[in-house]
Amino acid sequence: MGAKFWNRLSHECELWRKGLARVAGVDEAGCGPLAGPVVAAAVVFPRGWLDGGLPPKFRGLNDSKQLTEEDREKFFERIQTHGEIQFAIAVMDVETIDRINIRQAAWRGMSQALDQLQPRVEHVLVDGLRISWLRYPQTPLVQGDARSYSIAAASVLAKVTRDRIMRELDKQYPGYGFAEHKGYSTTQHFAAIEKLGPCPVHRKSFAPFKSKELELFDEASLKALPSGAT
Repeated sequence: MGAKFWNRLSHECELWRKGLARVAGVDEAGCGPLAGPVVAAAVVFPRGWLDGGLPPKFRGLNDSKQLTEEDREKFFERIQTHGEIQFAIAVMDVETIDRINIRQAAWRGMSQALDQLQPRVEHVLVDGLRISWLRYPQTPLVQGDARSYSIAAASVLAKVTRDRIMRELDKQYPGYGFAEHKGYSTTQHFAAIEKLGPCPVHRKSFAPFKSKELELFDEASLKALPSGAT
């Protein structure tokens, strides 16, 4: 097996050698967009891969952002139908994002995904920085979705799930282009918001909408002032 493939399984292998059989990779998709949920996923590979290595059909698995949509869908199917891989997905809606902020919502999603996995996960590989309140032993890996296969697998599950949700939201709220830009800050998206205004799945706590609310507040305040007061 090529070194680059083995290295991306090295963090899992190190933990397996220590006797930790249930090692999960976790990741999220959708922290940046202006609309739609944030989705988190957790993936546990079988400890038997310590000896056999990564099965050939998973070669090429990578950070979801580095894969084509076709490859993401392919790996999504292979991960979900592999009898020895355990996985869980959690979706945090816009109301939750606006109430507790996007980062907290993403972390809560990761925690909920991990909590679905039984028996309990023994160690977690986290993409990015350490999550202080996560109730599992963890190893944070900066750019972990490109350094760990289990994190990469979680990133694929989260990304494909969220993209499918955004395509459904495009049908519910036509005109915004959610199926194309998936809620991200594109010129097309901003033009649609300018024309149609925000819809129920836009994140009202995000800067573009907070500034709009402030503008509306200021306009209303000015109208309420007595004549000649300005």
